[in-house]
Amino acid sequence: MTSRLLGPVEVRGLAAELGLRPTKKLGQNFVHDPNTVRRIVWAAGLADDDVVLEVGPGLGSLTLALLPAAAAVHAVEIDPVLAERLPRTVAERAPELADRLVVTPADALRVRAADLVGPPPTALVANLPYNVAVPVVLHLLAELPGLRRGLVMVQLEVAERLAAEPGSRTYGAPSAKLAWFAAARRAGPVPRAVFWPVPGVDSGLLAFERREPPPGPSRDEVFAVVDAAFAQRRKALRGALAGWAGSPAAAEEALRAAGVPPTERAEQLDIGAFARIAAARAPR
Repeated sequence: MTSRLLGPVEVRGLAAELGLRPTKKLGQNFVHDPNTVRRIVWAAGLADDDVVLEVGPGLGSLTLALLPAAAAVHAVEIDPVLAERLPRTVAERAPELADRLVVTPADALRVRAADLVGPPPTALVANLPYNVAVPVVLHLLAELPGLRRGLVMVQLEVAERLAAEPGSRTYGAPSAKLAWFAAARRAGPVPRAVFWPVPGVDSGLLAFERREPPPGPSRDEVFAVVDAAFAQRRKALRGALAGWAGSPAAAEEALRAAGVPPTERAEQLDIGAFARIAAARAPR
């Protein structure tokens, strides 16, 4: 079973039918190149029994490519006009696959597992709105423990940041937080010309595979250390974590107990080190 994919003419025709003018506020840049969506689906490495979560399906370009490759697709769309049109687009262009699609009109930053009707998602594959890509990925990994892997298209700079390793100039709080959930890697660039309207930034693919979090305290406790450390990333950790620990001396005590030199800086630490620091926090 296959889908008839959308090209530039079809994308603009659907937009005209809906009176749609893509908005920067919602990060709407629609993919109109069939080869790009085929490449994304191939790179996602989906199994026949995977249930895909797609955020921001828009006019359905990627949705149509995903349906033949997965058991089901949950499409979460914040724009009610687009959410209403998507099932009809699928019925017109992939009628034999229409029963695999479930559309949820919702904000992906607020969606809960209970909002998704049917089998729980196992993979996230999406062209994410660039202005909310990082919080969306982190929220969905936290909310949906069944998500085992994903492939998302984001701003190239964001892909570099999320996949960065400790010691890299692009490594920061988002990198460390994603590493709590998953191992991430860059999966290639995406040219600007495949979008309508053409974005003013370069795009890239980010792939991730979920893994067990590091041993230690809760995610919230570890992320509090990450946030404090990177809020003053130019400072040595003894000073950067003084507010979190209660004093520079208390921060140094926790750092030494965690096996981390107090003169180290945040960008040198992996997520395991942040977890050890959180666990070693001295009582106030």
